[in-house]
Amino acid sequence: MSKILIRGAKVLGGEPQDVLIDGGTIADVGTGLSAEGAEVVEADGKVLLPGLVDLHTHLREPGREDSETVLTGTRAAASGGYTSVFAMANTFPVADTAGVVEQVWRLGQEHGYCDVQPIGAVTVGLEGRKLAELGAMHESAAGVTVFSDDGKCVHDAVIMRRALEYVKAFGGVVAQHAQEPRLTEGAEMNEGIVSAELGLGGWPAVAEESIIARDVLLADHVGSRVHICHLSTAGSVEIVRWAKSRGIAVTAEVTPHHLLLTDELVRTYNPVYKVNPPLRTERDVMALREALADGTIDIVATDHAPHPHEDKDCEWAAAAMGMVGLETALSVVQETMVDTGLLDWAGVADRMSVKPAQIGQATGHGRPVSAGEPANLTLVDTAYRGLVEPAGFASRSRNTPYEGRELPGRVTHTWLRGKATLVDGKLT
Repeated sequence: MSKILIRGAKVLGGEPQDVLIDGGTIADVGTGLSAEGAEVVEADGKVLLPGLVDLHTHLREPGREDSETVLTGTRAAASGGYTSVFAMANTFPVADTAGVVEQVWRLGQEHGYCDVQPIGAVTVGLEGRKLAELGAMHESAAGVTVFSDDGKCVHDAVIMRRALEYVKAFGGVVAQHAQEPRLTEGAEMNEGIVSAELGLGGWPAVAEESIIARDVLLADHVGSRVHICHLSTAGSVEIVRWAKSRGIAVTAEVTPHHLLLTDELVRTYNPVYKVNPPLRTERDVMALREALADGTIDIVATDHAPHPHEDKDCEWAAAAMGMVGLETALSVVQETMVDTGLLDWAGVADRMSVKPAQIGQATGHGRPVSAGEPANLTLVDTAYRGLVEPAGFASRSRNTPYEGRELPGRVTHTWLRGKATLVDGKLT
């Protein structure tokens, strides 16, 4: 593998430095570096971050290759600066056996645009009735450590307790889609003033908050780890903050769209804004930003949820829930957190690389940008501003809520163990 010299990059947003990559590893970091025969990348003050890690990606393969595949999804990930993604279990068949998680893992190995770590289902078929083969998935070649029925809530408290007890034995974590199903039957958007005015079924905040409250107490009782997927309400923030103050082993994520968009957009009846959990109020958005800044919310996760055109370009009631997010996540975080002064670039690296890698045990990712570390890196032109054009996405799907919107920042380069997967904004 050839040497690469990244010259004049602001490592974590600091002063410009040179970074030398040799054989998949960072060989040196400093000023005035040189290396004979090295490929030189002139960073010109762009920000260099550890490769991003997404703990919540839907790659759809096997079963819904019309929406996304491991290949197209990992190409989208590389375009967005990601070097590792965790693939959710709601595929067809469901990733609830060692065989299916190994299939997804091997596809990721073959395509090579980023590392793919499968997430195993908590229950068989995501049905919430019987624990899936958690131990077998962990012991498989995929080495699964994160388990989730995302898309559905593990609503039975006994099943949730058993799952927490089971994964404790090997240091795993259960990632909960917090949604009490009986409180959200017929829900189409956030329950509040806008839903009342539009006459749409409401998804109340308490449906999320009640499950989170139950699960942090269960985790405390069992002495296990629980992770909260796509936290979306101010009340949920307060519950997680309380749990952390008690020393309970809970972590939480927020999506980029919940940091920026509100339920007011649903007035357009554009199904691109239909998502689960739903877009909430401005008060919730501000609470989520503050919680991400102070560390109550640990990470940003995309919940990248691709859908084919026909599943979103239809009437609101019939539309599928979800948005693509891998290729715009960093831009939205810059817009909502960096440009507002709530986080610096070191904080972004922590929330989008270091901590998700730690939670998911993604070996070699989320590491410091220093000599001897794996060269999993992304270079960002933070001065760039441009319109979001989904026609140019690497993802197979185009269901972005940001089409035509101006956002800051552009990933120009991504390196996976020293191999360039994105150069000058183009996939290799």
